Amino acid sequence: MLELAGIIILGILAQWVAWKFKIPAILPLILIGLLVGPIAAEFLSEDGTKWIEPIWNGTKGLFPGDSLYYFVSLAISIILFEGGLTLKRSEIKNVGPVITKLITVGSAITFFGAGIVARYTFNLSWDLSFLFAGLIIVTGPTVITPILRNIPLKKDVSTVLKWEGILIDPIGALVAVLVFEFISVGGDSGFTKTALMEFGKIVLFGTTFGFTFAHALAFAINKKLIPHYLLNVVSLSTVLLVFVESELFAHESGLLAVVVMGMVLGNSKLDNIKELLYFKESLSVLLISILFILLAANIDIEDLLLLYTWDTAILFAIVVFVIRPLAVFVSTQGSKLNLNEKLFISWVGPRGIVAAGIASLFGSKLMRQGVEGAEYITPLVFMIVLGTVLLNATTARLFARLVGVFLTKSNGILIIGASKLPRLLGHYLVNNGRHVVLIDSNQNNIDKAHELGLEALNSNIYADTLSDNIELNDVGYIMAMTGNSDINAYVIEKFSKEFGENGSYRLVTSDEMNFPEKSPVEGLFSPTDDYINLMEVTRKYPAIQEIDIDDAAHYESLIEMASKDKYTIPLFIKDEEGELHIISVHQTKIEAIGKGFKLVYLGKPFDVEKVANEE
Repeated sequence: MLELAGIIILGILAQWVAWKFKIPAILPLILIGLLVGPIAAEFLSEDGTKWIEPIWNGTKGLFPGDSLYYFVSLAISIILFEGGLTLKRSEIKNVGPVITKLITVGSAITFFGAGIVARYTFNLSWDLSFLFAGLIIVTGPTVITPILRNIPLKKDVSTVLKWEGILIDPIGALVAVLVFEFISVGGDSGFTKTALMEFGKIVLFGTTFGFTFAHALAFAINKKLIPHYLLNVVSLSTVLLVFVESELFAHESGLLAVVVMGMVLGNSKLDNIKELLYFKESLSVLLISILFILLAANIDIEDLLLLYTWDTAILFAIVVFVIRPLAVFVSTQGSKLNLNEKLFISWVGPRGIVAAGIASLFGSKLMRQGVEGAEYITPLVFMIVLGTVLLNATTARLFARLVGVFLTKSNGILIIGASKLPRLLGHYLVNNGRHVVLIDSNQNNIDKAHELGLEALNSNIYADTLSDNIELNDVGYIMAMTGNSDINAYVIEKFSKEFGENGSYRLVTSDEMNFPEKSPVEGLFSPTDDYINLMEVTRKYPAIQEIDIDDAAHYESLIEMASKDKYTIPLFIKDEEGELHIISVHQTKIEAIGKGFKLVYLGKPFDVEKVANEE
């Protein structure tokens, strides 16, 4: 009982430390696992036993036989399902081919390259060398996501790393399984035919089960066949059912099935998708915390000492600094990614829970079978996992600055609210080269935004999920534009430091509108137009207009005319380079305004002749 409680408590403590110091949680989790496992047994325990013994050894342990690995497999299935839920088709319109090549061509380069290096550095058999290579193909989403959250990058770069990390997990697992089966059957001549059949079965049953059950669950949710209080647990049980059923029909097809299921559900029209995602995120955090401590604690000190050699450093260096860049550069050949972006993607390739979990499973099984050299598999994979996490967690931000992919100015705009006016503004801003994300809790508004090709998220601004969203890492402006003044004020208070470093704005309230002299510093657009007025103008004149500015005096006259016309509301000033500057109630001017500038406004077109006459 004490050990089980200790694992959970230490795991959540490690998660808090990771949050506090902005590092991937896997790093403190593995260190805690090593401390309570092999380090405690060697240096801290009087009787030479581990403080936490994951596998029953006859006198002590949490899991008898192979039950630890069954638990690991089920937990990984839930983690990958949650990852699949976050994958949106709209994210990859620019980088789809790059992601496809990374998980195919890139995986092949990693597999053969790492296998050859392992063979000649540790003198392992070809079978074990390629098993090791198959296990380190994967780049863990649970590790990449915390790194990307803290680095403002172009959306395409973060999207490539995020999708690669999730999609490559079942591929790496599949390759490792095929190599493991090859070793187990002795590599006879009939294995190639068997392997191809197994590969076909895994793909067939994995995609079929995932796709079918995803649509079945979506149908049940949309038809209200599941009561609200059972929604999360029914979804969880369905994920486990899909994983187990798929595994029964084709061994190791379960991971593919749950990723496919997550992707299909994540791109379906479900009113409860966010609630489902919140639950799975919390569950994933708990499972990851438990898994890494258990798997690290399961390693013996003798296994760690096997790595105390220069060969380990050589293997790590070649995998990270040669093979990973080679795989990335070949996979991104001909893409729109520039050299600096390719270098950064090459640098960020941390391994995660799938590599560690399957390595522990296969390594122990092969050792029980008496396969020579099998004792190297688990510690070598953990060395790659811990080494890549430590390297990327400590240097990714610095390397991003070094190669010039770090966004020094975050020009993305977060618009809170997705009603007609925010959608109109978002569409205009996107057409003028700005990254815009709309947030709303009304799914109907979100759907209409998607129909316009806008990036929109159904999210509750009172939850903490916005802070964890890597799609917002280039956001530097906030525009709170809901019909609820309390929500608008809350957004500015809570998120201005995180997402509004270049400007945080909200609509004025009806009370503030009646007393323009008391308008807040963050007041957006006009001091005499609240949400109701803006929506009325949008209803009557749903268009954003532009008018050329001749000089400062001309601009002043335009602003004066707009203030007298309730159906004309200035929004932005567009400079001669096309850069948009938000107009706020206390900032209607910019320096050096003149020829080549434009006034961007909502509503009725200006009477150009009238403007000229009034000048």
